Amino acid sequence: MKEQTKFTNVFSGWKMQTAIFLSSQTISMFGSSLVQFAIIWYIAKTTNSGIMVTISTICSFLPQLFISLFAGVWADRYNRKLLIILSDSLIAASTLILAIIFSMGYNNLWFVFLISAIRSFGSGIQTPAVNALIPQIVPEENLMRINGINGTIFSMIFLISPAVSGAILTYSAFESILFIDVVTAAVAISILFVLRVASHKKATEKQKTGYLDDLKEGLKYSFSHSFIKKLLSFYTVFTFLIVPAAFLNVLMVTRVFGNEYWKLTANEMAFFAGSMIGGIVMASWGGFKNRIVTIAVGCLAFGVLTVAVGIVKMFYVYLGIMVLTGMTMPFFNSPSMVLLQEKVEADMQGRVFSLIQIVSSGIMPLGMAVFGPLADVVRIENLMIVTGALMVFLSVSIFFNKSFLKEGIKVNG
Repeated sequence: MKEQTKFTNVFSGWKMQTAIFLSSQTISMFGSSLVQFAIIWYIAKTTNSGIMVTISTICSFLPQLFISLFAGVWADRYNRKLLIILSDSLIAASTLILAIIFSMGYNNLWFVFLISAIRSFGSGIQTPAVNALIPQIVPEENLMRINGINGTIFSMIFLISPAVSGAILTYSAFESILFIDVVTAAVAISILFVLRVASHKKATEKQKTGYLDDLKEGLKYSFSHSFIKKLLSFYTVFTFLIVPAAFLNVLMVTRVFGNEYWKLTANEMAFFAGSMIGGIVMASWGGFKNRIVTIAVGCLAFGVLTVAVGIVKMFYVYLGIMVLTGMTMPFFNSPSMVLLQEKVEADMQGRVFSLIQIVSSGIMPLGMAVFGPLADVVRIENLMIVTGALMVFLSVSIFFNKSFLKEGIKVNG
């Protein structure tokens, strides 16, 4: 009887609900990642143009910038689970339309750009809701572990999906991947209906203020909050600098090492294999006692390795560096997320996470608008070396910012 009670307690509480939520997000992310790789490879392989890759990137991020102005408010005002379901449905519907268009033989790139923009719109609604929902389910003392596990799962998805995407593109049509994404989205949405999580306090109350009032309140809170303000400043500059490493590495591979699908696949798999290893390390270790130090070390290593990417000339050595680069990702992603989930008030988290998304959605296209066209007139390797060196300088500067370092002490550590 005691064993049965123990079994019930383990699988009926927050752990079970977390498993359900992460399972849904895993399936959804797998389908989305297949499409993500398929689109960028399709464009890079068919055009070999930095301008076209730039347009694709802008379409994938700019809509998030605009919708994020409201998405954070929605995540704080309404049921977050419902927002995730609705946004996932929008993404699936738009992907289905693109699949049908390509099946009919209309393979104009501008259809791809348009649907990418709609998918970005849906992601802009979904992301702050997902990030704000996790601390509703997970106890605060387990946030680092769960975020580490979540990061590891996503890295595993991105490790597997390039191989799957590459195989499908090699032996089947582009639209096949789009249909797969529609199916995975439907499964993910179905699983979410099983999730049992109460609406947060603000969502259960009658709203006495308008959207703009809530938006202003969120902005005022964020820019008056010492840690959020400092993290946003760092995140803005760092996000701009990682654009070549994050978005132009595919174009670099096609130009320097060849445009075979297996090389594009190996490039992505190497990075996310490293990211998976880094996620496992963060889930089990938890990082340094001071989480800001963990962030700084991760960013410093990323910068050094970006310089190395610009120097190396052998593809297999390049792949080894990409594994190491991937390992650094959880060192600044996981502690940043946990610090925000710990320090930000529950009813403000949607707006704060949307602000982070606004920075990302705005800076990424800005970076591509600068580095994308440059990649057609300047060697991408040189862009990697310069931006990597600037990342090293930025990361080292954190160690001289004592007030920022003080913000990184663990709540329970």
